Amino acid sequence: MARQIDRDLNRFREIVRGRVKHDLRKYISQGEMIGRTGGEYVSIPIPRIEIPEFRYGSKNSGGVGSGPGENGQAIGPGPNDGGVGQAGDAPGEHIMEVEIGLMELAEMMGEQLRLPRIQPKGQSNIVDMKDRYTNVRQTGPESLRHFKRTFKQAIKRQVASGIYDPENPLIVPIREDRRYKSWTSLPTPRSAAVLIYVMDVSGSVTDEQKAIVRNEAFWIDTWMKSQFKDLEKRYVIHDTVAREVDEHTFYHTRESGGTRISSAYKLADEIVRKNYPLEDWNIYVMQFSDGDNWGEDNAQCVSLLRENILPAANQLAYVQVHSPYGTGEFLRLLKSEFSGDERLALSEVRDRDGIMDSIREVLGRGR
Repeated sequence: MARQIDRDLNRFREIVRGRVKHDLRKYISQGEMIGRTGGEYVSIPIPRIEIPEFRYGSKNSGGVGSGPGENGQAIGPGPNDGGVGQAGDAPGEHIMEVEIGLMELAEMMGEQLRLPRIQPKGQSNIVDMKDRYTNVRQTGPESLRHFKRTFKQAIKRQVASGIYDPENPLIVPIREDRRYKSWTSLPTPRSAAVLIYVMDVSGSVTDEQKAIVRNEAFWIDTWMKSQFKDLEKRYVIHDTVAREVDEHTFYHTRESGGTRISSAYKLADEIVRKNYPLEDWNIYVMQFSDGDNWGEDNAQCVSLLRENILPAANQLAYVQVHSPYGTGEFLRLLKSEFSGDERLALSEVRDRDGIMDSIREVLGRGR
């Protein structure tokens, strides 16, 4: 019975997983999972799942072709028949919510978008010390007693002393026989990464653009967490001046005024230099903008990217979100200045339906 229950449960999980994968583009584009997160799981609404079966009507209940009738006779209840339009007392169809782990969602997205695993840059890792039980010693706590080694030692002692009786092999370990597991601390490398989000919050950025940014950033976070055990996130917003903020402020701030992207590049470079040695950290910069920038600032942006940001980063992703007020010129500038540079991923999102394709363009290089 237990085996049958396990098989049924596994089958149900596969059905749910298949349904989520089928609707994954909708979840990504509409952001239905955002706001449902709780720890390492998200709650996902899916339609009720039913197993197909034949359903038979009542015998001799009549209907079309079941007997003679008169011209003009109604074959169904009319608008004045009793009961039509009345409140019902039967249960309706309900939406079921299931919990799925973020790492499983990352795996689904990776399969859908065919994302390569990220290869950490060079020797960029941090070393942890991990205990492994590889030795045996004569002293230690009882919780670490090695029972097999203890009894082997007791048998050796009895055989050596001549008291071992093969007809009545009674083995009673004494204090000198006891053996205990002993550990050794070994260095274990672990890859670490920092993800620096940069967003334009000038007057030309709309609330819809911010919703698109939040949806895409949620999925980028989910994938990056599946690739790195240690992932730190930093948030930078800017108009003509940049400042570092917390996550909530990043997604909810809107300011007026112009745009000077170089201010954000300078702050991101400062954050990296002060906090993240390149030999220990994988550096990622995710920039969101409507493509507007003060024209005289473009040359400084190109210089900062070429000399500071790109040499330090595994990758900088520039995502341009379409705006009715923006010109989109900055994307054309980057294409012109950095054509073929694998360290720079460029993407353009016109609406929510373009989020999934943008994620593929941003994460598809495995850098």
